[in-house]
Amino acid sequence: MVIHISSHSPFEARIGYSRAIVDGNMIYVSGTTGYDYKTMEMPEDVRDQARNAFATISHALEEAGSTLKDTVRVRYYITDMAHYDGLVEVAGKVFGEIRPAATMLVCGLTRPEMKVEIEVTARMGAHER
Repeated sequence: MVIHISSHSPFEARIGYSRAIVDGNMIYVSGTTGYDYKTMEMPEDVRDQARNAFATISHALEEAGSTLKDTVRVRYYITDMAHYDGLVEVAGKVFGEIRPAATMLVCGLTRPEMKVEIEVTARMGAHER
């Protein structure tokens, strides 16, 4: 049985997706941008966007019964290489000891205020090995 997790972002209902899907012991977290979904505000700084994205991802993982420590794969999407250092500063603090497999792409995102989008795959209990 698949479990759907929502962050109650208006994008989820409009586009028709879940923030995360739990399938057995695997958790697939959708690409997450830097909005504060309570206020629908997007900070200007890429570091703050990354922090917000990781907070949303962390909350989804917790709702699934997991944590960021169980992340086995992360994908970063940035709109410009100028955002690289800011993202890496935040991501290094989050994943420095976890060290999941990672990919980073420079690409366009769906709204001009978006500078970063982060997607993770986690396996429950992965950090216990």
